[in-house]
Amino acid sequence: MAGERRRTDVSMTARPARGRAMPTPTAFAASPPDITVEFARQAVEAVREVAASVVLPRFRTVTATRKDDGSLVTEADMAAQSALSRALLRVAPVPMLGEEMPEAAQRAILAGGGRFWCVDPIDGTANFSQGHPFFAVSVALVEGSRPVFGTVVDPIADEAFFATRAGGAWMNGLPLPPAEGEKSLADCVAEVSLRRRHPALRHALKDRSPVARRLTSGSSALSWCHLAAGRIDLFLHAGQRPWDYAAGALIAEEAGARLATIESDDFWAAGAWDRSVVAARSPALARAWRDWVRARLAPGPPKPG
Repeated sequence: MAGERRRTDVSMTARPARGRAMPTPTAFAASPPDITVEFARQAVEAVREVAASVVLPRFRTVTATRKDDGSLVTEADMAAQSALSRALLRVAPVPMLGEEMPEAAQRAILAGGGRFWCVDPIDGTANFSQGHPFFAVSVALVEGSRPVFGTVVDPIADEAFFATRAGGAWMNGLPLPPAEGEKSLADCVAEVSLRRRHPALRHALKDRSPVARRLTSGSSALSWCHLAAGRIDLFLHAGQRPWDYAAGALIAEEAGARLATIESDDFWAAGAWDRSVVAARSPALARAWRDWVRARLAPGPPKPG
């Protein structure tokens, strides 16, 4: 089977015409009443503006350093987070949980309930700092433990994905439809990121992979969106922080994807700070992928959802 590799191209599908199209409905089905088309337009435009004016001009011009937890950060991450804080406050005046904040402040906002913005100013900082064009700006509006709105902007491809809870998922103003029909695992493309966790599962994926192709892109937010758009079929991740999944998971779910964690069938009930991912484009494929993954965990049986 194909080995794991880093994906750096952004030409998997034809790019849409550049523009700022937004959806035409007057409301988003059963979304919270204040999450309107106008709210979505303002939020997406705010994120697109920061991506264009703050992030892109710094692409291939900044150097990354390591934070205390070992992750990478650049001056562009800090500048984008500051710009997003100002822009999003004008859209909804609620607290912001940003990736580049101190952990104590992040956890306090997460535990506080209510509404807050959850922001990854550059998702895929390693790619960004190394000049690989696979990164995004990810923003979600979270209420309690669930996002009610999320947008992911890919400034290289000029793609803005967004979704509202119970209102559907969109990309550049076009709705993202659910998958048509079912596929077998053997025909699927899977995004996989296990780092050093789950050695038995990593070994099985390397030596007896059930899928046609495995990718490791380096941007969780874009992986979620490409699952939503049908560019990949499966997603497996050992553990994500809230800013990694808050926007992207909502977009994928609203596009018809099925979400679980390695341990549980209820993705949204899992621990918010470090949440694993087992996701697929369609219900039957999700069951097959979940069962294959859990059968190769060691030791002990998975917890019921």
